[in-house]
Amino acid sequence: MTAVAVQGGLFTISGRQWLILLMVQLANMLFGMTITLANLVLPQMRGNLSATPEEISWVITLNLVATAVATPMTGWLASRLGWRNLMFFTVLGFTATSLLCGLASSLETLVFARIGQGIFGAPIMPLGQAILLGTFPRHLQPVALVMWGIGAVFGPVVGPILGSIATEAYDWRAAFFMIVPPGICALVCIWFALRDYTGRTSVKFDWTGFLALSVAIVAAQLIFDRGHRLDWFDSTEIVFYAFAGALAFWVFIVHCLTVPEPFLNPRLLLDRNFSIGILLAFVMGMLSFTSIVLLPTLLHDLRGYPDNAIGGLIAARGLGNWTAFLVIVQFTRIAPRLAIACGMALQAGAGLWMAQFDINLTETEVFWSNMLQGFGQSITFTPMTVMAFSTLAPRQVTEASAIFTLMRNFGSSLFISVAVLVVIRSTASNYARLTEFITPYNKVLSMPGLPTSWSLDSATGLLSLSNEIQRQAAMIGYVNAFYLTAFTAVAAIPLAALMRRVPR
Repeated sequence: MTAVAVQGGLFTISGRQWLILLMVQLANMLFGMTITLANLVLPQMRGNLSATPEEISWVITLNLVATAVATPMTGWLASRLGWRNLMFFTVLGFTATSLLCGLASSLETLVFARIGQGIFGAPIMPLGQAILLGTFPRHLQPVALVMWGIGAVFGPVVGPILGSIATEAYDWRAAFFMIVPPGICALVCIWFALRDYTGRTSVKFDWTGFLALSVAIVAAQLIFDRGHRLDWFDSTEIVFYAFAGALAFWVFIVHCLTVPEPFLNPRLLLDRNFSIGILLAFVMGMLSFTSIVLLPTLLHDLRGYPDNAIGGLIAARGLGNWTAFLVIVQFTRIAPRLAIACGMALQAGAGLWMAQFDINLTETEVFWSNMLQGFGQSITFTPMTVMAFSTLAPRQVTEASAIFTLMRNFGSSLFISVAVLVVIRSTASNYARLTEFITPYNKVLSMPGLPTSWSLDSATGLLSLSNEIQRQAAMIGYVNAFYLTAFTAVAAIPLAALMRRVPR
């Protein structure tokens, strides 16, 4: 890169760099789409494959586990295969397993295909981030990371929209088939964009550290995902997961501190910006997809919205992401720490707004609160990433990006499980509390202004009243979950002040 180009602006980006940016964003968006796509078509899959709720939940759980386990291998695989080979075969495997998901004729086949999706899709985000940081000059990295972040967040937003259209027109299999054509386009872009990035290095693989970390991650994910179904530590299965996870994590920590070349280099954590960056990435993961998972069920079950209307409302988040592009590059260059704090504050505000929803919420409220949340996420993500990687050596970027993405994905999967648990527990406790007031001695229930269908004198009336209480109790559960997301964002705001200033 010449001195003139380095000092230039957006128009100094070469054709090859635009192609790399397109390739990374397309692959990123495809991976992001599958995060919410499976949740959208889960009811149809359960009916078509004659599966119980417990059985069909493995379609989501094992995909998250496979993604979490495979993500830390990105740095080692990139060194052994090179950027071009790893990205090409990763997207190829991801596209092929998406096709297999659509072709699955049994629950077992679908679960194995979803595991394959997680394994092949895991390197896409960290490798794409490393490629952008390695191919763009420093003054253009905020622009590149904004586009990368838009792909990361826009995928989970556009996935439900296109998935609902495909599902209503055909069936749930079409939602997976629609990933194949853009996957093939991404392969063509990868082949030409990365033709000069085929260098390989021989790096020894630390199997002990990898296996110990994998067991710890799998155990933690299974505890949070299955704990509420199995009554937590009253279940032998959960106790086993806890013991195995704690032991594996202890082995991983001791191993990393005592061997010369561990699986994940703990020296990266000595860099203050990176250490705080991965904490912020963990929180960002917690905030990124939780409302996308909660809102569709809220709108469908409590308000009766059709899938296509829900997808359109959730897409407001993508509009917020795109709107942030107008200000985030300059904001990142001028005051990155302030940008992080403002982005977190906006996400907290969006969470508090959603916590004010009631059973009569309107489309306007859902649209604008989602747009505000998407705007805040983009405002946070770019400066957070730039500052986290700005003080690392270039040779550390790929490994650091894998850790960064691992923490983000892990935070997302764990917090989704926690938020769902809050909804379930709050719904049950509030239903029990509200039904205490339903007695023949409650004079309010005999007032003339109440609906006639809420009669206590017939089974039909009692059932109608019970359903309404269930709706109200569930709404309180969702409100509590939204409060949790807001408080989480508020708690993360001070972390921005702890990051070290870097040259513009």
